[in-house]
Amino acid sequence: MKIKEINAKGIMTKSNLPVADYSVNPYVGCSHACEYCYASFMKRFTNHDEPWGEFVDVKYWEPIKNAGKYAGREAFFGSVTDCYQPCEAKYGRTRALLEQLSGSGISISIATKSDLVLRDLDLIKTFPHARVSFSINTLDENFRRTMDRAASISRRLDAMKQFYDAGIETTCFISPIFPKITDPIEIIEAAKDRCNLVWLENLNLRGDYRPRVLKTVHELHPELDALYRDIYSFGDMTYWHELDEKLKKYTAENGFTYLRDDDTKTARHGELPVVVNYFFHEQVKKSAKKAAEGK
Repeated sequence: MKIKEINAKGIMTKSNLPVADYSVNPYVGCSHACEYCYASFMKRFTNHDEPWGEFVDVKYWEPIKNAGKYAGREAFFGSVTDCYQPCEAKYGRTRALLEQLSGSGISISIATKSDLVLRDLDLIKTFPHARVSFSINTLDENFRRTMDRAASISRRLDAMKQFYDAGIETTCFISPIFPKITDPIEIIEAAKDRCNLVWLENLNLRGDYRPRVLKTVHELHPELDALYRDIYSFGDMTYWHELDEKLKKYTAENGFTYLRDDDTKTARHGELPVVVNYFFHEQVKKSAKKAAEGK
């Protein structure tokens, strides 16, 4: 792992994401080395020779002097890195930023696969409308170890529970769902008493990680080759429609609220989490764009 300290012009980047006004990435690269990481496209801009997952640049920036200007805004921590990857324990750049923003009135949303985030629970709790999301796409540790070098699933679930019990809005992000490998219902059952939201997102294969992921799936489950070819070479959505119907039935029978492409509703503490399906997000965005263009 190549770790380098760099100077950054700033840390608060205006975001085009619908969930936040700013994106925050205290590191470039990520040592979790997820096989399916969409952020691997960043390597085109980093001038690193190392494979994605084998380098991390640690950012240093001028301390924020007037944090109050961010009052009423929202920052998303971790759009193209995990802010709580292992090097955060040494360098503390995520905590440094939280301390600089503390008391400013900005809301924060954090996405991670690490239980190191527990170190900052008391600080995170001071932010208005703080949200923490833990990514889990399997309960099978063997498959997890094949796909990422992040914290174990049990550690993620334990951390999720501690944030939830502390009253912080918590999400179980079941992503990416690997067809016929990920069991969303099994994961929902494991997480239902420790989160306000469950988000479901299908595996998308667009970047340079596509051949790598398909190769790994073939090595582990050659019997799924035809299914993955139908989905990822021919665009067949049958599997996702069938899984959508299965989840509709499961949630209806078990008292969950089930939504599509809508994260605005959140369960109160002690209620069953709201389950949100993002399988058809691309189609929804395309339809909305056509409607806006009058087509």
